[in-house]
Amino acid sequence: MSPEPPRILLVDSYDSFTYNLAALCRRAIPTCYVHIIKNDEMKLKDLLSYLPYFSGIVVGPGPGSPNIPEDIGLVKDLWKIDDAHLLPIFGVCLGLQSLALEYGANLRRLSVVKHGHVSAVEHTGTDIFKGVGTVDAVRYHSLHVELSGAKNIEELASTHDEVNGRVVMALRHCTRPFWAVQYHPESVLTRGGGIEVMLNFWRLARTWSSSHGRVTRPWDQKADEIFGVPWPYVRLLPGTPHINISPSVSTIKLSIPGLSAPDICEVLGVDDDSSPFVMLESAAHPGQFTIIGCLTSTSLRITYTIGDSYIHLANGESCDQIDLESRDVWSWLTSFMNERKVTGGSSEIPFWGGLIGYLSYELGTDSLKVSADGPGVCNQTRHPDVNLVFVERSIILDSTSGHIYLQSIMEDDNEWLMEMAGQLHSAARNYSTYSSYNTTPYSTKARPNTSTVILPDRDLYRSRINIAKEHLFAGESYELCLTANTRITLNDPLAPKASSTHSPSWQRYKHLRELNPAPHAAYLRLHPTTLLASSPERFLSYTRPPGTTYKLCPVKGTIRKGPQITRAVAEQALRGSRKEVAENLMIVDLIRHDMHGVVGENVEVKQFCTVEECKTVWQLVSVIEGQSADSVDETASHYANGALGWELLRRSLPPGSMTGAPKKRSVEILRTLEDEERNVYSGVFGYWCAGGGGDWSVTIRSCFKYDDRYECDAHSWTKFNNPDFYPGVHEPEHWVIGAGGAITALSNPDAEWDEMLAKLQSVLRVFGAAVPRGH
Repeated sequence: MSPEPPRILLVDSYDSFTYNLAALCRRAIPTCYVHIIKNDEMKLKDLLSYLPYFSGIVVGPGPGSPNIPEDIGLVKDLWKIDDAHLLPIFGVCLGLQSLALEYGANLRRLSVVKHGHVSAVEHTGTDIFKGVGTVDAVRYHSLHVELSGAKNIEELASTHDEVNGRVVMALRHCTRPFWAVQYHPESVLTRGGGIEVMLNFWRLARTWSSSHGRVTRPWDQKADEIFGVPWPYVRLLPGTPHINISPSVSTIKLSIPGLSAPDICEVLGVDDDSSPFVMLESAAHPGQFTIIGCLTSTSLRITYTIGDSYIHLANGESCDQIDLESRDVWSWLTSFMNERKVTGGSSEIPFWGGLIGYLSYELGTDSLKVSADGPGVCNQTRHPDVNLVFVERSIILDSTSGHIYLQSIMEDDNEWLMEMAGQLHSAARNYSTYSSYNTTPYSTKARPNTSTVILPDRDLYRSRINIAKEHLFAGESYELCLTANTRITLNDPLAPKASSTHSPSWQRYKHLRELNPAPHAAYLRLHPTTLLASSPERFLSYTRPPGTTYKLCPVKGTIRKGPQITRAVAEQALRGSRKEVAENLMIVDLIRHDMHGVVGENVEVKQFCTVEECKTVWQLVSVIEGQSADSVDETASHYANGALGWELLRRSLPPGSMTGAPKKRSVEILRTLEDEERNVYSGVFGYWCAGGGGDWSVTIRSCFKYDDRYECDAHSWTKFNNPDFYPGVHEPEHWVIGAGGAITALSNPDAEWDEMLAKLQSVLRVFGAAVPRGH
């Protein structure tokens, strides 16, 4: 009988790098199983009887302090395990601090915190550093230990900071099998002290176990019931295997020079403000495809609000509440898409039909088990947290080839395809002489004294930046993305009113795409919410199975283009900035963790901190790609195509670039620093294709409004084309723009305030407004 593979128990202190550490364990010990538990999941007295099942323990990093019981959980007790249950333990960051404190070391704050910084580490060349050469290690810590007075603790490595002086980077216990490092061996930028140190730990652990006669207990049902399935594992959301023959996509490929996306939208009736409308537009490089939904009166609308036990389904005249029963909204939508799988569309384009819409920021925080309750929440009119429409007919524009694709996933829909092709050809002929006039928006500038702009309070925002920095200095987070809302009220009785022939929001979107063209733009009119977006940041995309590739593309670091801002200047300002690179690195490591947690081991940083040129800005972009194991990918194909991508989206929200890291603790802190819900802002918008792919962007550089004239009583929706809907009495419009920035230990409150205003101004100009002088 072959020996059982080793099992590692990984203790997670609610960190956002845990799965990266699990992946490092698997690289060092390829045959091992990694079982992950939270540090407050079990008491030591309950864990002791299960320790014989494990070859060793890895104590991961985490937010907070080893002096705070709620932060450290059972980790504090692991270092005092009795000899009968003793086993090798390796600690990282918080793990090192906890080990040192238990044996008499002192905990201190660094004078200059190190979050996402790379330091040269000097080591003894022995023990866990045996055979290890130069070490350049990534550090995420604001606390450190001083070993004076510590008993039975030997320092193995240190680094020297200009201000902090000498800082302990690694140590071991002199008589017990405990080792630890202060830096992060699992970070993508750690060189020399990652896999090498983990291999040495495993060598030392086996040697210690052998010399002490320690043999692991065979895994059994008792252990399985407590610790469950080891990582890596892939958990598809519940759904029924798809066994029916899938409908196919009907497609017509056209070449109609000169026909723009706004032209096509106006052919489709976007000017009727009463009707839902969706467009995901690539309005600037490097975007390529624009997706326009051709909605009908029977297009299925799906909305959900956190806390509800049901989903709203609106279809034409009717609106029904569908009980979720034991499911959540994520698994319900997985089953929904499983029943609507399609095949046979053009491989040249990413979308054949499916769901288009947005998911709110709070939907993501809800998945983290962070309550949406907080300042200002109860008094707000809530936008739906899920607002999607199922698109059966669509038009795709490829800006690279110039081709236009007409598609339908409805049965026997060739007549519509031919009619629409004729309409587009006709429109191109008609627009050829006045296209620029037709697509130019009406003036969206408010007349004097007809608009109100309420900015965030400058002093309050700056004070909260300082509070955020105190959380960073205390070790609670590595960075915090602080945001605030600006509110615009438009109240001009002489302005053209919304009607079946005029949509003020559409005119504003056309103005936005001119002022701030973006690769990930959107016009989503999904009443009661209307969203205008010009996002520079793609969040998550995944290709159709089989062989699905999952890609996350965080943007951290942006500089507006100008006559003097050449690529060389942008490179120096972004890649040459320690602050910008550190911010990007933190999010890259966080995203690797998110992806490892869903797809398994096969995750790779394809691009790190590359400066990309967009229409209006230079930005610092990284690309992380992952693929699931072949067997998992094949299994996933029997479910709703894209189910694993949907699960990755669920597990990755809210976007790390809009929270900070560790994510859960950062979100909890931000709830205390922000007066209102973010709602639509800093969630995501995009699509889930019925053919299996998906593409979601971060909702930034955007504005949105709520129209409470659109009511649902669970039986019927207010008809927008009802003459009574557009009363003679003028109705003011209320818009919201969210903006903010990542706060780090290096942040200057005045500079952060100015950065927030610059981001705000990119959208505020659509309303003909500007940030008042003095702000």
